Amino acid sequence: MPLSFVIGPLLFFYVKYAVAENKTIKPLEYLHFIPAVIVVFISLPYTTLPFSEKVKIAHHIQAVTQDYDFKISIFSLKQMMFIRPMHLFLYCILSLMYFKKATKKRLESFGALPSNHWIIERWIYLLIGLQLFISTYCFLDSYTGFILKNDLGIFKYKNYFRAVGSTFFMQNILLFLFPKILFDSISYPDVSLAKNRAAQIKKEKSPEINQTIAAQLENYMVTSPYTMPGFNLSKMAVDLQLSERVLSNYFNTELAISFSEWKNNQRIDYACKMIAEGKAEKLTVEGISQNVGFSSRSKFIDAFKERKGVVPSTYIKQFS
Repeated sequence: MPLSFVIGPLLFFYVKYAVAENKTIKPLEYLHFIPAVIVVFISLPYTTLPFSEKVKIAHHIQAVTQDYDFKISIFSLKQMMFIRPMHLFLYCILSLMYFKKATKKRLESFGALPSNHWIIERWIYLLIGLQLFISTYCFLDSYTGFILKNDLGIFKYKNYFRAVGSTFFMQNILLFLFPKILFDSISYPDVSLAKNRAAQIKKEKSPEINQTIAAQLENYMVTSPYTMPGFNLSKMAVDLQLSERVLSNYFNTELAISFSEWKNNQRIDYACKMIAEGKAEKLTVEGISQNVGFSSRSKFIDAFKERKGVVPSTYIKQFS
């Protein structure tokens, strides 16, 4: 029972650590664990009993009376069965409110959210949602059993462990759908970096700069420089006489795509143009990949399939 009163605070600290600017736990925040400590002391009269006495009590409740109104110091077991899900429910609401407030504060401070925000947001909503289901189900189960004294449908006693156990099991299984959370980090980038990045974007993301880059890019693309082996962001920055940071920021913010994705898209479009014009009829797939600038046949096939949904050889046959 004491461990049940730790789940809520740990959920809150988990959410707080993920999104808070200051990730240190303050001394006063340890007060969240007071209910668990209180329950430890309340449970001591029962916990310290010999095992044989515990078996007698359990047998008396389960086989004789079916009455969970067994007194444990101040509170009865029945009362604890109500308090426990209410405690978890309140912490679910507190965690949700903290996350929303922290998200709004960060958006107001930096004007944008970190790129990994949507992953963290979905995982936290799912996690809190599962805990809300557990707390609500446990409360309603206790209500139907202790107050109404009638096991209604899904709240029949045999379904209690099925529902709660399955939910905890699903929590662990669903975690595998979020590999970034499972194997990476559940926190935002450092605040100082975020501030610098926000200031940088604000400074560089002006319409005039973007229009200038767009005009330069249009003239630059006439020569199809992306088909050259070794073409990269540094080479492009030198040719356009721009800094790599400004150029990279243009792709990420204005075009909403990374330079690497943009480069591959240009190369795939060029390959499709070659096929459409019949220039690829006497070339192998490897020959086409070399003509459009890919360093290897496998990279060309992977990029082509990702963009077009089929491998180059299939695309050529379909086009023919």
